Amino acid sequence: MQTVFRGRHFIDLEDFTREEVETMLDVSADLKLKFAQGIPTPYLRDQSMFLMFFEQSTRTRNSMEAGFAQLGGHAGFLDSSSMQIAHGESAKDTAIILSRYGHAIACRYCNWGYGNKYLNEMAKWSRVPIMNLQCDLYHPFQALADLMTMKEKFDGNLNRLKVSIIWAYAESHKKPISVPVSQVLLFPRFGMEVTLAHPKGWELPDWVIEKAEANAERYGGTVTVTDDEAAAYRDAHVVIPKNWGNWVTDQTGSAPAGAVKVVDDALKAHRSWKCTEEKIAAADKNVIYMHALPADRNNEVEDSVIDGPHSVVYDEAENRLHTAKAVMTLLMNGR
Repeated sequence: MQTVFRGRHFIDLEDFTREEVETMLDVSADLKLKFAQGIPTPYLRDQSMFLMFFEQSTRTRNSMEAGFAQLGGHAGFLDSSSMQIAHGESAKDTAIILSRYGHAIACRYCNWGYGNKYLNEMAKWSRVPIMNLQCDLYHPFQALADLMTMKEKFDGNLNRLKVSIIWAYAESHKKPISVPVSQVLLFPRFGMEVTLAHPKGWELPDWVIEKAEANAERYGGTVTVTDDEAAAYRDAHVVIPKNWGNWVTDQTGSAPAGAVKVVDDALKAHRSWKCTEEKIAAADKNVIYMHALPADRNNEVEDSVIDGPHSVVYDEAENRLHTAKAVMTLLMNGR
């Protein structure tokens, strides 16, 4: 077990070894059990952190805010539109000042071409850990909660599971690629057989696939990329049908701030990429359906699937709390 985490940034799970990720999961499980029993866990008493958001949030904000309170600290919510960032204050100045006021800074900034660069610029100047609450490239907290959920549902045995990350149709806004990127990079490191399925034009960056394949080769997993949706569902143990934008091939809608809705003919041509009971029936009889939420109901998925017996989305969402608490504990109060 690797246990040296204190003071490190949490921007990309690729920065942590498999052993370190397993430590995060062990701590998450311990905190989950203590929460269920009502056992206090004041590991970060009298500490403060800042939660900066350039976008809306439900699970991420509340899992961090509630989790930090349960650890004994106070998290201040910062809407970037009401900060001096809105008047052009730099990432450098923001990071230096906030890191003098508290013990950690967490930030969500998903805009294509901006978010990850901003987080890394903050990390360069901050005296305290910078935590990625989702950027344009990575969503490490979500991928960690997904991994925890799969370990729970499959009794810890993830080796050779067929896990299908499947693009799904949605109209709400042009979503970042960060969830599938983090998943396709992480899951092969635990021996899973990962299928990434999407229509042509919705590819992830080449460097992501190259890294994922290298992870698979090292840890005994596999990575298959296809535009055959039916093949992804066939015999799958885990299906994760979720929309992401075609940012790699089409930057329409790119802007420094604000979510953009882009519903064009290219998108509407793929309405059929929807998770249905019929498609689920082709998977393993004990398949689980996962989604980071919020789901675009009746576009991405039928109600009968997301509310049905194969769905574990609420357990998955709950695990955002426990994994967030584990990461904060290790980075802010560990060795």
